[in-house]
Amino acid sequence: MFDPHATNGSRTLALPTKSELRKQLRAKRREHVAQLPEAMRGLVFRHPPGPVLEKIGPDAVIGLYHAGPLEAPTTSYAGYFLEGGHREALPRFASRQAPMEFAMHSDPFGESDLEVGPFGMLQPSPAAELAIPDVLFVPLIGFTPNGDRLGQGGGHYDRWLAEHPGRITIGLAWDVQLCDALPSEPHDIGLDAVITPTRIYGPF
Repeated sequence: MFDPHATNGSRTLALPTKSELRKQLRAKRREHVAQLPEAMRGLVFRHPPGPVLEKIGPDAVIGLYHAGPLEAPTTSYAGYFLEGGHREALPRFASRQAPMEFAMHSDPFGESDLEVGPFGMLQPSPAAELAIPDVLFVPLIGFTPNGDRLGQGGGHYDRWLAEHPGRITIGLAWDVQLCDALPSEPHDIGLDAVITPTRIYGPF
């Protein structure tokens, strides 16, 4: 991955833009996932590691995301938390222009309570109860060892977290999504930790 500390003679190379990084990282992620047997993709995220579970109270509402084909999968996490007695919620959008909200998700195995939302992803139906998760497992395009996050570019999570401070935020990612550094803007909100198939990163 791009090394922001690399130099060309006496000139320090500039960080790529967020748009450039998204393009690079999506390509790396696509190549990485294509090399993984499909049966293995879910096995590497079977349940949260112990240091993360120690931070999660027994009554915590867990916010997850419905993973796309290339994203770190969440199905096993959803089943794990449901069997542990936790309530779960997923992002929901009333329209492409509407702010992100979270609503209860009661069937992580059959997904019978989900429908296709305005961004083409499965989300809770309009009848599902609104929720404010205590712990968020967050998708991402790239991350740094100290928990900086590069998202899809819509700013949905940054805005939601700014309005709901105090949440525990944990990214899920493949190791190839690790970056030495990321461009930062004032509205960007870092993560408490990032879990990959090999380790936990961040200030958690």
